[in-house]
Amino acid sequence: MSARLALYWAPEREDPLHAAASAWLGRDAETGAALPQPSIAGLDLAEVTADARGYGFHATLKAPFRPAIPEAGVREAARNLAGRIAPFDLPPLVVADLDGFLALRESHPCPALQALADAAVEMLEPCRAPLTEAEVARRRPERLAERQRSHLYRWGYPHVFEDWRFHMTLSRRLTPGEADILRPAAEAALGTAAGRPRRVREVCLFAQAGPSEPFLILERFRLAG
Repeated sequence: MSARLALYWAPEREDPLHAAASAWLGRDAETGAALPQPSIAGLDLAEVTADARGYGFHATLKAPFRPAIPEAGVREAARNLAGRIAPFDLPPLVVADLDGFLALRESHPCPALQALADAAVEMLEPCRAPLTEAEVARRRPERLAERQRSHLYRWGYPHVFEDWRFHMTLSRRLTPGEADILRPAAEAALGTAAGRPRRVREVCLFAQAGPSEPFLILERFRLAG
């Protein structure tokens, strides 16, 4: 199967951050609609955001995986997860550098957020088909720390549990000069919406129909723990 699924957090449809970030990336992951992007002197924003646009605006909880069971079973697992987690407050988000990428990150640690990510990794693991050799190779396991390499083979993704970092990607890896241009533009475009108080009340199952296809929101699940 070439289709992939992923469990992400994404802003609610009515959240101003959904509209602002979708416009920044040039695509709405809810509808699939292409959107006009801001014009930034000295940079081609469409090129800078190309990879992030394909994945849709999100924060990873369970990284993309090929399903080992029918889609209905994955939906049920996501629904069960949401039913066990209580809604919680998300810290204000800020534009930050993450290993050369621009991303929205939480302004201070949030244990409830970490607990949600940990639960997603574990509870959806039975839904995940084993990685192929090609999928493992794309993660460059020889460059990973020993613990991350172990996570890759056990959970299909190296950045889980103590190695997970909440982030909502806004760009490809940037040169320092590009970052000097792009960061203030991102702060102007997203800062007010990103910094407002919000509750995490949903998780989202995203789907990718094939390797060259964009990710779309398949279903939203309300937290009800």
